[in-house]
Amino acid sequence: MIEGMLAEDRETWRKQRHTATRIHERLRDEYGAGVSLSTVTRTVARLRREAAAEREAGFLDLSWHPGECQADFGQVDVRYRGVVTRMRHFVLDFPYSNIGPSQLMPGENAECTCQALRNLFEWLGGVPERIVYDNAAGVGRKWFDRIRLTRLFQAFQAHYGFEYTFCNPYSGHEKGGVEARVGAVRRRLFVPVPGVWNLDSFNLRLPGRCLELGDKDHYRKGESQTGLFDEDRKALLPLPAKPFDVVTWTRMKADKYGNITVQGRHRYAAGPEHAGHEMIVGLRALEVEILDAEGKRVITHPRSYGDKPTDSGDPSSQLGLLCDRPAAWRNSRVRDAMPDPLREWIDAQDEATRRDSLRALLHADGESGWRAAVAGMLEILESTGGTDRAGVCLAAARHASGLGPVAYDDPVDLSEYDIAYTKEDE
Repeated sequence: MIEGMLAEDRETWRKQRHTATRIHERLRDEYGAGVSLSTVTRTVARLRREAAAEREAGFLDLSWHPGECQADFGQVDVRYRGVVTRMRHFVLDFPYSNIGPSQLMPGENAECTCQALRNLFEWLGGVPERIVYDNAAGVGRKWFDRIRLTRLFQAFQAHYGFEYTFCNPYSGHEKGGVEARVGAVRRRLFVPVPGVWNLDSFNLRLPGRCLELGDKDHYRKGESQTGLFDEDRKALLPLPAKPFDVVTWTRMKADKYGNITVQGRHRYAAGPEHAGHEMIVGLRALEVEILDAEGKRVITHPRSYGDKPTDSGDPSSQLGLLCDRPAAWRNSRVRDAMPDPLREWIDAQDEATRRDSLRALLHADGESGWRAAVAGMLEILESTGGTDRAGVCLAAARHASGLGPVAYDDPVDLSEYDIAYTKEDE
């Protein structure tokens, strides 16, 4: 346990790392351990000496065989459905060929980890023989010589049949190549910040773009990296006959309004008719599926991430999907929540204009909130007859701040600008 706490400190700001006293308090309070402070202090000092000696001893030049790989997550910003969002990109690095295909995921939980692996296995056409992991929360943890896998990853690994290895604490050099690959993919494919509307479509293209980065000779072997990658692929295990369904099933009781809550902050509506009932909830990487107690499907919601509380009953929760499927506008909660003038105007537009208007609303909602976004769009519609994104976002920001429009003592005469532009055109 002490070794695990010190391993976690490697990912923590140096001023918020464990002291021996704090470790002793956690062992006593969280695990009921009766160990003395002096014993903990000696153990912490020994482990830190060993870690320092290991760092000073240099690194072992590891040998990798075809079909073996390393896995790790990195952080990256994308403009997801119009809003800059911090996401995770998962890289499966093949050190033999120096090729590392990637997937973009909203988190690092077990569902995201296994879904990213499944996507890449299907793109590769096979399964790596062995995968080396860091202490990733979505996979499991290594405590001393014991490995505790998450239940979902354990089932996933048994289905596909690959071997797995965990790095030792304080031994990031055991998988150093993948950390460099994470940075390389981020710099080459996520700069400038890309726009992503459909995560599935983006992920279908991403591995191929990663492969294009490897269109050069290996930095040590002098051979084509894509040629070496062909050898990696030939060494893969075959895919099973059926893909693994990446989902964690659990039972939850709906509250008095018919909602279930995930992670204490993300609320999903099952419907008032299910208030107080036990529901079966399926957690996927991108969706939350709700079934009744008999297993009959009730509803599926997009899955929410982050520390900010969310509620699927909020009309804005449908905006992202509605931008991809504007034909569903007529039956959406977003339409029902609109003021009459705005609803009627959007009703009268063609699909392209409707999509642009919904994207403008989505962008303003992400920056200023639902109420301010709707108020801002209505204001721009009434003043200009349209819903251009820049105007909607500016008006929404003003509504969110509580500031009214600028008041002038005398009416503003813009005719001089009309004359100037007319002369310029001539």
